[in-house]
Amino acid sequence: MSDATRPRSRPSNLPDGLPTPERYWAALGLLLAITITVLDSSMANVALPAIAQQLNIDPAAVVWVVIAYNLMVVVSLLPLSAVAERIGFRRMFAIGMTIFLLSSITSALSNSLLTLTLSRIVQGLGSAMLMCLFGGLVRNTYPLNKLGMGISVNAMTVGLMAVLGPTVGAFILQLASWQWIFLVNIPIGIAAYFCIRFLPEVPRSGGRFDWVACALSVPVFGLSIVGLDAIVKDPTRSALCLIVAGLAGWVLVRRSRGQVAPIVPIDLLRITPIAFAVGASAFSFAAQMAAFVSLPFYFHQELDFSFGDVGLLLGAWSIGVAVMAPVAGALSNRYSIAVLCGIGAAGMATGLFWIIMLPAGVAFGWLMAAMLLGGVGFGFFQTPNNRALLAGAPRHRSGAAGGMQATTRVFGQSFGTALVAIAFNISQSQGAVLGVSAAIACALVAVSINIWRQLNPSLDLEL
Repeated sequence: MSDATRPRSRPSNLPDGLPTPERYWAALGLLLAITITVLDSSMANVALPAIAQQLNIDPAAVVWVVIAYNLMVVVSLLPLSAVAERIGFRRMFAIGMTIFLLSSITSALSNSLLTLTLSRIVQGLGSAMLMCLFGGLVRNTYPLNKLGMGISVNAMTVGLMAVLGPTVGAFILQLASWQWIFLVNIPIGIAAYFCIRFLPEVPRSGGRFDWVACALSVPVFGLSIVGLDAIVKDPTRSALCLIVAGLAGWVLVRRSRGQVAPIVPIDLLRITPIAFAVGASAFSFAAQMAAFVSLPFYFHQELDFSFGDVGLLLGAWSIGVAVMAPVAGALSNRYSIAVLCGIGAAGMATGLFWIIMLPAGVAFGWLMAAMLLGGVGFGFFQTPNNRALLAGAPRHRSGAAGGMQATTRVFGQSFGTALVAIAFNISQSQGAVLGVSAAIACALVAVSINIWRQLNPSLDLEL
């Protein structure tokens, strides 16, 4: 690796991960936090019809319960990552978990759309305080030779919770009211409190917190998401939002130059392997989200499968991710990250192409196999790429690397959703096929990035 791409100012006195058994308790706390954030998000989506019915809310308005939460998460991730580097991971974890649990209680007690939406905004803040820590915590919990395993365990947990979330949510709604969707967070969060003292700490940043940059980051990320969401429904508003976001981003990047620990981690993006990992990650998450938005329409309307069958097919993808993540984690200790990520992205593209090439009336098992292949490909990509992103950053900037990882995921997902909206605007009858085709194109871009990374060894991370 060339000197220009090597991480700099890496503290040499930091331990290489936590010793056992502290490592196991820290890992448990991290997994509980991942569980509570992923479950809450997926279960809240399932509960929207029940919330609309009981609170007598218009279905078009109740989606703000989800939108408000997601917007708060995306505008908060990078600023909160900078805060975490200044106040410490443990304190941020404790504050974030407390806010998340208290807002879960107020969400359950809400009796109107306004109070529920406000509670969800606060809950999004608590969730962002936890999510911005995940990358930094896993980087400092596991020694470098076990980092791939740690990332894979996290990815496997996310995959399993993504599968279980809608099922658990539906089961709760079958037995109790929608309020219990939020109250189920309480015991999981309380259990996580017992693990806080085992969480790793890194030297805190002594740099001054840039409040102006923090304020600028809100329109950059918030208006970008709003603009992408409105790209079809209101092109004028979309263009205005994206232009303002771009201008604010330009000012923010110029302001961040030369800062020791900027809110927007342009210092990390100058490390070439990290920049390539961020680009590949954005397109892979765009591919997955475009597929997940398009495929339900394709399976139900084009292939005439029931909603139950559609759920099983989507679940096969998540199972593929969960199964392959630990395998990819082990392989990432031995083989080129670019090769592994390229194979994974190619597997995702192949699975999606296989789906749209299968004829109508095809056996259900063939579609399950194709979805499983797509999930296996994404799982094969995700763990090595996340390792490149997290291990390539200096240890004292692991919080910023984790925040950048989460922000990249959200932006990739928003871009994928916007592509599907454009596809349906082009053709209502062929929108699902065009959306899946857009997902394939994004996956192929991720393949191309990794081919370029492999052909230029200085762009790949040496671990």
